[in-house]
Amino acid sequence: MFSKPQTSHPAPPTPANSPSADGPVHAPALAKKSTSLISGDLKLEGSITGGSDVQIDGAIIGDVRVERVVVGEGGHVDGGVFAEAVEVRGRVSGSITAKQVRLYGGAHVEGDITHEQLAIETGAFFQGRSLRLQRPAPPAQITPPKPVHRVEELAEQRTAPAA
Repeated sequence: MFSKPQTSHPAPPTPANSPSADGPVHAPALAKKSTSLISGDLKLEGSITGGSDVQIDGAIIGDVRVERVVVGEGGHVDGGVFAEAVEVRGRVSGSITAKQVRLYGGAHVEGDITHEQLAIETGAFFQGRSLRLQRPAPPAQITPPKPVHRVEELAEQRTAPAA
């Protein structure tokens, strides 16, 4: 008696970089960088450098120099952190230098933070100095100073006889 009309649903669109029945589709030229993970059961001694992102859930004894750093709740860095963006939920014992720094409620940071933007949530612990990242000023045009003459010297020059 009551029946629903049969409607055909269109197939869901396939992502641009997934293979289809027509053949493989190549990934776009600007692929997103992958994130490296230091898991909770790892302890690394030494510096980490690179151009990608790192999520630290374990312990690192050394400096970290990458594009973006996330220190997870169980993560610990004993050294300096240098990146474009840093998020801390765990512990950092050392300086942080980044354009954007965010300390979440469970963060514990002992060291100076040099930044352009700093956000600290309620409950975060921070012991150190907050220093504003200074961008170099554009080179100034140097103009020679104009000579300054005293009035008496000018009057003497006018009244002095020519020799």
